[in-house]
Amino acid sequence: MAKEYSRTRRIGDQIQKDLATIIQQEIKDPRVGIVTINEVKVTKDLGYADIYFTCMSLDDDDESSKISVKVLNGASGFLRTLLASAMNLRVIPELRFHYDAILGEASKMSQLINKAVKSGSNSSGEKS
Repeated sequence: MAKEYSRTRRIGDQIQKDLATIIQQEIKDPRVGIVTINEVKVTKDLGYADIYFTCMSLDDDDESSKISVKVLNGASGFLRTLLASAMNLRVIPELRFHYDAILGEASKMSQLINKAVKSGSNSSGEKS
């Protein structure tokens, strides 16, 4: 029977918790905004950690998300050093940040569903 909760997943969860705190307290760059880490995927050899995040900034557009990715990837060495002092691991994975556009897509889908429901209720109201 395979392990339900593997070591790499536990490490990913711990990185997610520690990194959220570190980013909140240590990253002072106003271009980033408020960062929420959605998921961390760690490779089996602990070489890399892919970090998927969303951020709330003053202007929520594609350009600001690209800037946030650039800033966080630029600070990945600094964040990795702070993460190493917080975690008790021999090897700390290299951090790679990716913007997770799922919240924006979910909002768009919700608006489309609401629009379809309204137009459906209008057309059914006209038939009655």
